[in-house]
Amino acid sequence: MLKRRIIPCLDIKDGRTVKGVNFINLVDAGDPVELAKAYAGQGADELVFLDITATIENRKTLASLVERIASEINIPFTVGGGTDTIEDVAALLNAGADKVTVNSAAVKRPELISELAAQFGNQCIVIAIDTKFTDDEWIVFVNGGRTPTPLRTLSWAKRAEELGAGEILLTSMNNDGTKSGFSIDITNEVSTCQYSRYCFRWRRFDGAFQGGILQHRMQRGSGGKHFSLRGDRYKGSEKVSYEREYICTDVKPL
Repeated sequence: MLKRRIIPCLDIKDGRTVKGVNFINLVDAGDPVELAKAYAGQGADELVFLDITATIENRKTLASLVERIASEINIPFTVGGGTDTIEDVAALLNAGADKVTVNSAAVKRPELISELAAQFGNQCIVIAIDTKFTDDEWIVFVNGGRTPTPLRTLSWAKRAEELGAGEILLTSMNNDGTKSGFSIDITNEVSTCQYSRYCFRWRRFDGAFQGGILQHRMQRGSGGKHFSLRGDRYKGSEKVSYEREYICTDVKPL
């Protein structure tokens, strides 16, 4: 079984980390490089940086920011936003990123996933999926969560994996920034059908230690990570919440 990973995810806008609720009402949350150093120092396994307005502004993710991040931290990190060609991915990997996420471009042209996996290896290719529970089903959104698509989330996740995605980065727009936990139902559906490695996006911003719904206490000296996982399930339009405690060792989850 794969080791459980603690992966803070930072949204980037105009070179700054931002936070919001349900993808709107963004406020400044600090310098991404300084936050990256803080996360790495507190024991994060990896980091994710998403340039959340690159696609709608029709521009590329800033390679200069990636270079700054790579020069300051020694843990793997993933970068995405406005990535839609082989050249885009090559530029980010050459700047120091370990993996690159693709979202809207893959929905528009799914064969891009296979092209990128063939060029760089599927271990480098992460498909980000922004999903929202609407009209009693989970739907894929693109363009920074602004545009709904006809795609059902589970079907799209399966297809992305078949096309060569190495990981899926799933974000629930319903729970984004609300501090109410994961959307456990769609998380469970996607994770149980995936053979690729799988990331849940954690979206809670608590002071200096930003991240998501994993409220964790790093205890490297004791050989493990202790954290609680809160989340929601939907039964029709009704939302049901729960909380569960986990302990993950450095070797395997308990």
